[in-house]
Amino acid sequence: MQPSVRRRPLSLQPLGTRRHRPDYWLLLLSAMLLAIGVIVVYSISPALAVDRDTDGSFYVTRQLIAVGLGIVAFGITAAIPLESWRQLWKPLLVLAAVVTVVALFMPANPQYPAHRWIRLGSLSFQSVELLKFALLIAISAFLAERVKNGTLQNVKETLKPLLIGLVGIGVAVAWQQSDFGSMMVIVVMASAMVFVAGLPMKRLLLIVMALVVVAALAISAVPYRRDRIAAFLHQGDTTNCVTLVTGYQACQALVAIGSGGIMGLGLGRSVQAFGYLPEAENDSIFAIYAEKFGFIGGIALLGLLLALLTRLKRIMERTPDDFSRLIVTGVFTWFAVQAMINIGAMIGLLPLKGITLPFISYGGTSVLFVMAAIGLVFQISRYTLYSVPEASSVNGGGGYDNRSDRRRVRGAYHPNPGRRA
Repeated sequence: MQPSVRRRPLSLQPLGTRRHRPDYWLLLLSAMLLAIGVIVVYSISPALAVDRDTDGSFYVTRQLIAVGLGIVAFGITAAIPLESWRQLWKPLLVLAAVVTVVALFMPANPQYPAHRWIRLGSLSFQSVELLKFALLIAISAFLAERVKNGTLQNVKETLKPLLIGLVGIGVAVAWQQSDFGSMMVIVVMASAMVFVAGLPMKRLLLIVMALVVVAALAISAVPYRRDRIAAFLHQGDTTNCVTLVTGYQACQALVAIGSGGIMGLGLGRSVQAFGYLPEAENDSIFAIYAEKFGFIGGIALLGLLLALLTRLKRIMERTPDDFSRLIVTGVFTWFAVQAMINIGAMIGLLPLKGITLPFISYGGTSVLFVMAAIGLVFQISRYTLYSVPEASSVNGGGGYDNRSDRRRVRGAYHPNPGRRA
């Protein structure tokens, strides 16, 4: 008589796939990026302490606490089954909405007048980071259900609720909190997830065009946003570097990057962190990193970020179900867009926008939810497919094709070749 074998409940086991070894490269790359962030914050802590009259270990201590909390968040999201996250998307979204509204009524810090944080003494919590994480799960569950029911292209049941939700989020985040950068990340993340779910390209382009028009109106309606665009278009104006005008931060970022040269100035030799470059530990941390480690170090950091995104793409291509695929798509887009906006602004390729660099920037809330998102993907990597079958329209056989280079065959990373018909 053969001994009985305990099996995982089918509801916790996506499409009956067997649990296997997770993607430890994902864990290693995340740890390396977190370590780089701690090293950079540690190296500029004395300069920040002098400029802001705080203790020399204040910033690095808080960053280490943030990393510790991030590791805890990683463990929680990696341990709670995906089916439970799928069932909790509505309460999680309501919680994020409540926290966002509470942040709008919190007293603003004179140094940061926008109502983006919930502050309790020396502790602060940025509501939009929770909102990103909640939307990641909510949109994935919403779209996966619509795909299952065959109503993805239904305007009333799918597109209308999504657009109404994005408009409401835009009012709270882009208008009330003046966080246009985070709103851009949310919109691009949602668009990518809708695209991967199987929405036809024509409809998606119409939605994107409408959002671009709204974004242009939002920029033109606010003076400081117009000034940032003007400063970006006139980067050669040297007065930006010597006077506290809109383009000052962007100009000083280029000075920091240029000062790093090929090999960098070294860990303890930063100049721009001593009050010259605003937000040296947050939005401008890539410029500080390049000043310390130079062109070679900058390329190495970009390589690590690209390697992480490559692992996410690999997991995305091998997910066994729609919900998992959309989760990884959202995380991939979230990290990629946020990194492009941050680094692009620092090197002068994009207008300046206050947004953190994932894993690297100082800030507990950002690190917490970035690691929570990585925990979800790490759990998904335990159930990925070992191979990517070919589409029936390509090889004349069964199976499906979820590789990005077969976009013309049936759609991005979707197991059903006829879903977009």
